[in-house]
Order: sequence, then C-alpha cells, then structure tokens
Amino acid sequence: MKFVAGLDGGGTKTAVTVADERGTVLKTFTSGAINYNGQDEASVGASLKEIVREIGAICSGIEHCAEICVGAAGVSNPTVVSRLTEQIRSSGFQGGLHITGDHETALYGAHLRDYGMILIAGTGSIGLGKNKAGATHRTGGYGHLIDDEGSGYAIGRDLLSALVQAHDGRIPETVITELVYKQLQIATIQEVISFVYDKRTNKKDIAALAPILSAACAAGDPAALCIAEKCASSLLGLVIPMAEALSLQEDSLAVAGSVLLKNIFIQKMFREKLLEHYPKMECIAPKSDASMGAALMALRRLQSN
Repeated sequence: MKFVAGLDGGGTKTAVTVADERGTVLKTFTSGAINYNGQDEASVGASLKEIVREIGAICSGIEHCAEICVGAAGVSNPTVVSRLTEQIRSSGFQGGLHITGDHETALYGAHLRDYGMILIAGTGSIGLGKNKAGATHRTGGYGHLIDDEGSGYAIGRDLLSALVQAHDGRIPETVITELVYKQLQIATIQEVISFVYDKRTNKKDIAALAPILSAACAAGDPAALCIAEKCASSLLGLVIPMAEALSLQEDSLAVAGSVLLKNIFIQKMFREKLLEHYPKMECIAPKSDASMGAALMALRRLQSN
C-alpha cells in the first residue's frame, strides 16, 4: 500500500492530510508554520522535520509515502521552492515532491477537482480560476503594498484612514475611532500614527483591525458601510476577469477567508453584486480545505506515474 500527503502552509500553522492510494483519508493534523514570509530557516526546518516524522509514523515508514504535495505562499519566488525542497529532502523524504501555490491547493480542495473558481479574502486577497480545458486565470494576490484589495489588510488600512479623516473633519465623526482606540488600547491620534509607522507593525497587525468593521456596520456607521461597499466591489473585481477569461459565468464560485465568511455585511453586499452581474453563478462554501486539495493533487500524481 502506498500513501500520499498534502500540506497547506499557512501563516501560523501547517495543516496536513495523509491518505492511502485509494484516496481514503487516514489522518489530518497540524504542525508549525513553513511560511518563509514569517518564519526563519531554522523554524521552517524544525516544522518540516516534525511533519515528515509524523507522516512516516502514519504510513509505517516515510518510505511508504510515495508523493507529497505542498501548497505554500510565495512560490513565485524560486528560492522558496528550492529552500522548501532542500528542507524536506534533508528531513528524510525521498519520494515524489510537488510544491505549488496555496491558492492552487485551495482551489482543488474547494471543488474536490482541478477546475472551478475560488475567491480568498483573508489577510490578503486572491482569485484563481481553471476551466475543464485546463486554462487558468489568476487575479490579485500581489501583496499589500500594491494590491490585496478587499482583504483584511485593506479593511484595516481603510479603518485607520477613516479615523484620521474624521479627526481632521474631512468626514463626519465615526464610531470607528472609538473601536480602534479600544482595540489598540490607545487614546490619541498621535498614538495611532506611532502604531502605524512603528517598524514592528506588520500587515497582520493592520489586518487584525478588520473585525472592527462588523461592529461599526451594525451600528449603521456611514464610514463603515462605505468601507464594506468598497470591499465588496473590490472582491467582485477579482471575480469578473476570471469568469470572463475562462467562460465560467455560469459556474460555481467557492469563497474562503475571514472577510467573506465572518463579515455578514460584506458577504451580503458581495453576493448581491455577484448575483446582479452573474445571475447564474452559484456562490458556495469550499467542500474541503487546502490540505485535502494538496493530498488530492499528490494522489493524482501518484496515479499518473
């Protein structure tokens, strides 16, 4: 009996799915992060060694695992692929190895097949579509400095922008100010500026403010509702090029990420905009996660050999 494993390398943890050659899932587990954007070489190496050890225990020996597929962020940088490969090989795995983008494995997991569309809006935002002919089209995902519209980072940034504009009198007073002050445990505009431009503040710190938008929208705050509307429009903007380029206007769209799954105001606005633009497009929750998608990709590679 041969086995396969799929890894979803998230920002704070790695989800792993191990299955046999028939596709039966044997075990799922989580381990440390393997994302080079937030971890150092030693930390990534330690996590991968632990993951390979656990896969080996499940398969009664790592030599019985024929294929591993890793979905990871930042793989457009070739050094990420080579560094992950080196770490996995040095951990004792010598079988088939495929490293791809985490949006690819998320798409496969969402539809339990290798075609369809997915829109992910978490800390960042990205869309990926693939049709039955194998053509693909990606939208977004170019990072918070030049992209990530409709993401948690973009919401956090816009909340802070609304706060300073209200402070100046450029827009009316907003409940956003009080909510931001409370979450950051500060009380002045000067402290806001210090937080934003502190070299220790990163994109995740800004994105962590995003849940505030739900409370502000629930209060009927005009500035908050405007941010939610902007976010929903930006996310629709990620879908349209995919659907048009791949002729998937009547296909299903899987949506994932905290922005679309946890903010009911953005979710409602987005679904309304999507329905208006594509009346026959169905918006669905992912059927499974990216680690399962990675395991299915590994299984497909095993079966093709």
